[in-house]
Amino acid sequence: MFPGRNFPPRRQNRRENVNESIRVREVRAVFPDGTNEVMQTSAALRKAQEMGLDLVLVAPTATPYPVAKAVDFGHYQYEQKKKQHDAKKKQHVVQVKELKFRPNTDDHDYDFKKNHAIRFLQEGNRVKAVVQFRGREIAHADLGKKLLMRFAEDLASFGSVEGVPRLEGRNAHILISPVKAAGKSAPEKPAKPS
Repeated sequence: MFPGRNFPPRRQNRRENVNESIRVREVRAVFPDGTNEVMQTSAALRKAQEMGLDLVLVAPTATPYPVAKAVDFGHYQYEQKKKQHDAKKKQHVVQVKELKFRPNTDDHDYDFKKNHAIRFLQEGNRVKAVVQFRGREIAHADLGKKLLMRFAEDLASFGSVEGVPRLEGRNAHILISPVKAAGKSAPEKPAKPS
């Protein structure tokens, strides 16, 4: 420590809603043997400690009494983190994939980018098609809009168009969202010959 500096002593990190930190008078205590009863917090804590466990407030907003469970706190924390990790793993973040065109894009390049867009839509992502105009090409903005409309029509079975092509500055763009498959079922397996 540096001389002349008066720092307050560090406060211990208190765990919220565990053992003595529980601030409610009565709880519905749930024990490992399957019993649950409404009792004073101090009595529930004593009973949990006799079993060698911690008293954890698992539902502090439950009515009429908050729910406390007698568990091993370290194991409880591990299970909670595991649940959060699994929930995060299952969620799909929808991204916007951008494809850039020019007003005079060749047919081969157009088909190549269209196939990319189909793949993006099947993966559940949105597609933003952009036509960039350079120099005097902006005078023929209608060509870019026609290209975007053709693109939207070609992808109609894979995605739905959000609005009409919009011109912003030197770019025209259109957004396409994936079509939600109603009642998605597992693919049928062929019957086995007997």
